[in-house]
Amino acid sequence: MKPQPRFTLAATTLDAPDAHELAQFYQDLLGWPIRKEEASWVEIAPPDGSAGLSFQTEPLFTHPQWPSTRSEQQMMMHLDIEVNDLSPAVERALALGATVADFQPQVLQP
Repeated sequence: MKPQPRFTLAATTLDAPDAHELAQFYQDLLGWPIRKEEASWVEIAPPDGSAGLSFQTEPLFTHPQWPSTRSEQQMMMHLDIEVNDLSPAVERALALGATVADFQPQVLQP
């Protein structure tokens, strides 16, 4: 049997109008240090060296609409981040600049 190539997920890359601004938000939220940084590219990753998040500046970036509509940019992916206590986690994310989407598939507990 022919040996198969090995594939390793290196990072998930998110486009943004400002890569550094979005990277700073996730760096503050997750507590991950910067692994690589360039003029229009930032990568943050957990200290254990596993796959992180990359951010690239996209000047023509259009914010996605969720839930999707035919007339707006559709979301192609999302990040599921688990927390141990939802209310303070939401407060922290909001303090860092997050917004709560109008549509919620589940009820946020106070």
